[in-house]
Amino acid sequence: MTDDGCEEMHLLIQADLDGELRPAEAARVAAHTERCAACAALQTRLVAQSAHLRQAAPYQAASDALRARVAASVAARTPVPAPRPAVRSPGRAVWFGGGFALAACLALLLVLPRGGDLPDAVVAAHVRALQPGHLVDVVSTDQHTVKPWFDGKLPFAPPVKDLAQAGFPLEGGRLDYLAGQPVAAMVYRRRAHVIDLFVWPSGSALDRVGVSGSRAGYHFRRWGQDGMTLWAVSDLDDAELDAFVRRWQGG
Repeated sequence: MTDDGCEEMHLLIQADLDGELRPAEAARVAAHTERCAACAALQTRLVAQSAHLRQAAPYQAASDALRARVAASVAARTPVPAPRPAVRSPGRAVWFGGGFALAACLALLLVLPRGGDLPDAVVAAHVRALQPGHLVDVVSTDQHTVKPWFDGKLPFAPPVKDLAQAGFPLEGGRLDYLAGQPVAAMVYRRRAHVIDLFVWPSGSALDRVGVSGSRAGYHFRRWGQDGMTLWAVSDLDDAELDAFVRRWQGG
């Protein structure tokens, strides 16, 4: 079936595949495509086209020279004293908040090219969550508080572990979305560094070959454990992120 919101939804579907949506908008896409066959078919076609484009034109990281020019351009801008009202366009929201908003937008552009793959989308979701007010939905260092918070919000029970004694304290969790599918995100800290741990059941449409790598200074690790697929993302260096993964795998 289709409805009057399909025209806007077409824009949202494309934005979702590009990793540009806020979690609430991604949830709208997931709910709509469950009941609208036409939009679900469009989403399927766009995913196939994206995969074809990735093969024809694989990901190219920005050069050091380009990153330096972007950083210099951001640093040279005069911060806006106060945030201006949000400017909404169909299916999207653009928030102007001075230098931070500009830097966040540039980071997303460098992290996630159009038609990006799953690592791009995971890193983009992490960068998006770092914006003020988006990191956690439930704030708690207690795994027995965070784990039941997901009950009824997800069709699975994500594992939650307390790694404070290993130097990776739990800060909370949130509901996030990747490619229109709901996933759990647990938030950990290592000193001033944030670690996002995205979790969903193995065997879903989001599963890909195991990978590790980096995008625009953010490192990621993917592994499977106890029937779950897990992605850890952070700006920690490789050695400390690997230490986090080992601690998680060891319980």
